[in-house]
Amino acid sequence: MHDELVDHLARSTPLSRGEALRVVQDVLAYFDETTEEFVRRRHRELQGQGLVNATIFERIEADLKYRAVAPPGLTLRQLRRIVYG
Repeated sequence: MHDELVDHLARSTPLSRGEALRVVQDVLAYFDETTEEFVRRRHRELQGQGLVNATIFERIEADLKYRAVAPPGLTLRQLRRIVYG
């Protein structure tokens, strides 16, 4: 699984091959998250920082633009529906 990337990381960083493999697996798992999972997770994280929903949803809307595979644009209303159903 992604042997070339793992080998490249092991050669170009101080990581061992096993550590490089774990990094690749962690990154892939992070980007494997669905849009809905990402929105819910970020909402929980930002809420835990004490932010209010108006700020949270604006931040999530901005964050979505920088995902590896950006989803179609979601309105603030659609983001709220993902979190609250």
